[in-house]
Amino acid sequence: MAVSKLTIILSLFTLLFTLLQAKSAPQIKQVKVQDQDAQPFVGVNIGTDVSNLVSPSALVSFLQVQKITHIRLYDANPDLLKALAHSKIRVIISVPNNQLLAIGSSNTTAAAWIGRNVVAFYPETVITAISVGDEVLTTVPSSGPILLPAIESLYSALVAANLHTQIKISTPHAAAIILDPFPPSQAFFNQSLSSVIVPLLQFLSKTGSPLMMNLYPYYVFMQNKGVVPLDNSLFKPLTPSKEMVDPNTLLHYTNVLDAMIDAAYSSMKNLNFTDVVVLVTESGWPSKGDSKEPYATIDNADTYNSNLIKHVLDRSGTPLHPEITSSVYIYELFNEDLRSPPVSEANWGLFYGNSTPVYLLHVAGSGTFLANDTTNQTYCVVMDGVDSKTLQAALDWACGPGRANCSEIQPGENCYQPNNVKSHATYAFDSYYQKEGRVAGSCDFKGVAMITTSDPSHGNCIFPGSKQATNTTRQVVNSTDISGAGNRVRFVTFWSWRISAINKWWHFFLVLAFNILLLW
Repeated sequence: MAVSKLTIILSLFTLLFTLLQAKSAPQIKQVKVQDQDAQPFVGVNIGTDVSNLVSPSALVSFLQVQKITHIRLYDANPDLLKALAHSKIRVIISVPNNQLLAIGSSNTTAAAWIGRNVVAFYPETVITAISVGDEVLTTVPSSGPILLPAIESLYSALVAANLHTQIKISTPHAAAIILDPFPPSQAFFNQSLSSVIVPLLQFLSKTGSPLMMNLYPYYVFMQNKGVVPLDNSLFKPLTPSKEMVDPNTLLHYTNVLDAMIDAAYSSMKNLNFTDVVVLVTESGWPSKGDSKEPYATIDNADTYNSNLIKHVLDRSGTPLHPEITSSVYIYELFNEDLRSPPVSEANWGLFYGNSTPVYLLHVAGSGTFLANDTTNQTYCVVMDGVDSKTLQAALDWACGPGRANCSEIQPGENCYQPNNVKSHATYAFDSYYQKEGRVAGSCDFKGVAMITTSDPSHGNCIFPGSKQATNTTRQVVNSTDISGAGNRVRFVTFWSWRISAINKWWHFFLVLAFNILLLW
């Protein structure tokens, strides 16, 4: 009899264990799918026309600190691709326009390019796509006939390397290839480009690659001032009367970017292509311009890019395709100060070349992207290249009329060393900035200061606003309960999963098994 009861108990537990495994399997599969690029994301373009650009290894570290997981390069720089190895940062590499002719004319050259720039680094460096040329049809139309042959030659080389399912190939287009873009339902591709566009879309459809588009509401606004309101271009909330309405579909558009994306979808549908998604390879807003560009301001750039990030990560899609949210690469990571005029060309970046922010994006609550550039952890520091006399005057004001707490830079105190005006001014500026609540305009000091997300604390010198200042007061208290708290979290998580995996009917058998065990 005892053996019979024991057999029953073991059978019940075996059955329950099997069911738990079956119920947990779909959850594991779902996590794996989500690890891929199935979800919309925000990436950044990285141009290199920057004086004193940080080293490849420092750049990768910076990307990781900023939680940037997707980047697009305008070439296939081997030093940077090597530095990206094992970082899990997903990268689009590019074929410059001046290499199209050689690649499109020779399969051997294309194979060598793939071997040198892809096979040599993949999979340690996660290359997700190759962008072939950049706005070829509008900037170098003479290269149009060689564009698709170049793409197909590179694709054949990927097939030979058995990488064609992991790495997509496409080419970025300017918005100008689409005519009559609003209302979106009436948009169509420039018919003079049909000999390239149609076979290209056939290739993209066959290979599951995206239509890459560089879309700039800034230029739409500048070219249509008085017609397109600024608020529509900046993703600002609109009253229904200010929303753009497509008279053919009656769809309401609250921002210009969605209308541009839907214009691309309508243009493809007019050619009977409905299975190619739009990837926005460039979008952004300049923070500075010349007299002819009065809307290139820090406030507008901040508003546009902050709202763009939120819009993508909200996963709300477009009016025409609410089920599809296009991923977007912001143009660009750094200000390319070596770019030729106009002034705006050198001022599209989120950061200066030394990795300090041009402005502070307001992206709190939008996941972990650009985690360090919200106003939660920022500091005010001295800009490089400021003369000592100017700094001393600013320092005297901060510690005097500005009423900054300058006690820590007095002789014998923690921040007295290094004993120079730049170091002391940096502390005083940050003290004033934190005292004023980090409000706009509190880190200027007549143009000699700038905001940074990098903590300037060093050694025992802890700056106002530093996380270290908070951590030092909490360290002893937290050290006594970290282990216990961790165990409690794991315990709750474990049992929550168990309870959710067992429905009431199977829970009945579990209770029955324990009752039998107690009676036995």
